[in-house]
Amino acid sequence: MATFLGEDDSVQCIVVINAKGQYSIWPSGRELPSGWSNEGFYGSRSSCLKHIADAWATPTAST
Repeated sequence: MATFLGEDDSVQCIVVINAKGQYSIWPSGRELPSGWSNEGFYGSRSSCLKHIADAWATPTAST
């Protein structure tokens, strides 16, 4: 989804999540694609990717 960002770390991004619990990054200020919502974290491309990696590494309780 965010391949258009390339390796440019100067673009401010947000972390987005879909109903399946899949994460991605999206440039802040752009309309979100259908089915995705703002997860609440924003920052540089690299900080958003680190946030996603940390979220996947931290198990959560199933309900």
